[in-house]
Order: sequence, then structure tokens, then C-alpha cells
Amino acid sequence: MPIQLRQANPQDLDALCGLERACFTEDGFGRRQLAYLLTRAHGVAWLIEEDEKHVLGYAILLLRRGSASGRLYSFCLHPAARGRGLAVRLLEALRNIAIGRGLNRLTLEVRVDNPAAIRLYRRNGFQCLRRLTNYYADGCDAWYMVLGLMDEKPPSER
Repeated sequence: MPIQLRQANPQDLDALCGLERACFTEDGFGRRQLAYLLTRAHGVAWLIEEDEKHVLGYAILLLRRGSASGRLYSFCLHPAARGRGLAVRLLEALRNIAIGRGLNRLTLEVRVDNPAAIRLYRRNGFQCLRRLTNYYADGCDAWYMVLGLMDEKPPSER
């Protein structure tokens, strides 16, 4: 079955809401927040799908005007789709977008009790900079992680 990466759009809202429910028990986004992120936020949302209709995961990269830093605001891969290298492909797509836009770093926050996500980010160059105490609504701490992009070339120059 062919896997495709593409920019998410408002027609994907139902699928993204389903992914949120499948992936997050506490801190998932609601429909209204996802709709805002897809239509009004300054950033990009990408998804990975199978057979052009079955959404397996998505990620949102927020951009700040005048800043060379991007924030990986949400990263979600359906539990049944894990272990196939899809998270790495989605992460690489966002990294290429960031480099293409001239960003020099990506940041993110990840729950300290999510070792699989921490491992994914570390294997892809992110470094833990500091622990954020009581970051999530349930009191869980987060790692603030950073990926430097200054030495990276845009995909067109590789």
C-alpha cells in the first residue's frame, strides 16, 4: 500500500480528530483547536497517509514571524502504524520544510514519561535542553528539546 506525505487541509479535520483520540488520553487537541491550527495558525500541518485516504499520522510546525526558530507543536502517529519508519519520514518532511524556510532550529516539548517519543527525537538529532516541571495538565513534566539546523542544506541543494 503506497504511503504519501502531504500538507493537511480543513477536509482532514475528522481524520485528525480521530488520531488525537487514538494517541492522546490527557492532552489531546479538541476539534476547535485543530480547526484553528489548520486554518488560522501561522504554521504548516503535514500528514502521512496510506492509499490516499487512510490518515496514519500528522504533525504541526508553528512558525513565528521574524523568528528563525520553528516549534514542533504536535506530532501524532496512530499506534497501529508505529514501528514502520513512518514517524521518521514525517519528522524528516517537517525538517526539510523548516530548512527550506531558512529556520535554524526546531524546538518541541515531550512528556518525560514517553520514552518512545524521546528516543525518536534523540535519534533524529534533537537534544534535551531542560526539564519543564508540571508542564502538562496532569502535572507531568516535559523535556524541552532542540534540533539545530544551521549546518543543514535545503533539500534542493543536497
